Amino acid sequence: MKIAIFGQAYKTESIGYIVQLIQILKKKNCKIAVVDEMASLLDSETYAFIETFSGKKPLDTKYDFFISVGGDGTILRAAGIIKDSNTPIIGINTGRLGFLATVQKELLAEAVEALLNHNYRIVKRSLLEVHTDKEIPELSVNFALNEVSVSRKNTMSMIMIETYLDGEFLNTYWADGLIIATPTGSTGYSMSCNGPIVTPQVQALTITPIAPHNLSIRPLVIRDDTQITLKIKSREEMFLLSMDNRVVSLSDDTEIFIQKTGFQLQMIELHNQSFLKTLREKLLWGKDNRNY
Repeated sequence: MKIAIFGQAYKTESIGYIVQLIQILKKKNCKIAVVDEMASLLDSETYAFIETFSGKKPLDTKYDFFISVGGDGTILRAAGIIKDSNTPIIGINTGRLGFLATVQKELLAEAVEALLNHNYRIVKRSLLEVHTDKEIPELSVNFALNEVSVSRKNTMSMIMIETYLDGEFLNTYWADGLIIATPTGSTGYSMSCNGPIVTPQVQALTITPIAPHNLSIRPLVIRDDTQITLKIKSREEMFLLSMDNRVVSLSDDTEIFIQKTGFQLQMIELHNQSFLKTLREKLLWGKDNRNY
């Protein structure tokens, strides 16, 4: 069994857990590969007999599992590496919230045991891809697991976001920005802007305005096979396009086209985990003294 391990080099708190994970996997006679930017941080004994893979290229299909060690942001970056390889991914949480990285770092050994014994289920997560009407070199990685958003740049003025669904005009949003979120991203940026929470199995996208000027404007839930077109107008004549944790500055004569990708991310969920359990724990639902 071959397993890829990913972490972000600046997350020094993750290194100890990566070393611990490698030691556990070696005892299980697993073949191990570590992202190249992390390899130099490992001591020679830990690094012995370990391969590396590039953190800047799509992953090939030779791995049985992909283990992300960090927080939710680490998994968002990992999605850009896994892409359409269909390699199942599990997240070990050494960060804070952990909506995606749901395995607590103290449970490394138990998580490995569950993987090797196939004691898990796969939850497929939709992604969004972005295209524009002009060539943008920064969009070589053009998809997002959580959300695609547009927002104002270097100005206090709102931007105008002309929005079309399958070619039909929806609305012109006067706002600080607009978020197009997948069900996975519904608990992220969209939720902080009062967007709805959507369970991962629902085939839907949400459109959530950021600080809209018209208070009658509300978040909208649409089918996930909808083609979305955005046209932006700004006093700055520039705006920001964000795809998860990647940000690109574009001129406001750039048209943006957003749609669901033809592939999905294969998220591993251990049998003692579920999305609803994560909601209760992370959002503290029911944690009210009046309930006790």
